[in-house]
Amino acid sequence: QVHLVESGGGLVQPGGSLRLSCAPSGRIFSINDMGWHRQAPGKQRELVARISSDRSTNYGDSVKGRFTISRDNANTVYLQMNSLKPEDTAVYYCNADLSPLRGLPTRNFWGQGTQVTVSQ
Repeated sequence: QVHLVESGGGLVQPGGSLRLSCAPSGRIFSINDMGWHRQAPGKQRELVARISSDRSTNYGDSVKGRFTISRDNANTVYLQMNSLKPEDTAVYYCNADLSPLRGLPTRNFWGQGTQVTVSQ
């Protein structure tokens, strides 16, 4: 069983900051790309940020310059969110492209999601 355990969501005022974390657990052989997506009510899920195994990154246009994705040697992935806006309100999902066993192809796994609410 593979799990991606997210934490760090919550309520924050506009202009504030939050840091999300996502830790993989279970039987994992290798991990390639990891990232964060978000989904607001009535909207499609969208890419927030992605980080590869060589630590190269890319971001959705709406968060460039405000959010930073990082990843440590244990493959915990972080999303530092600064200058938050009400339109950043959404459920944030961690995902990872990984293989649970040697010889198996990689596939995408998702966390359960964590709510981020930006409001006065």
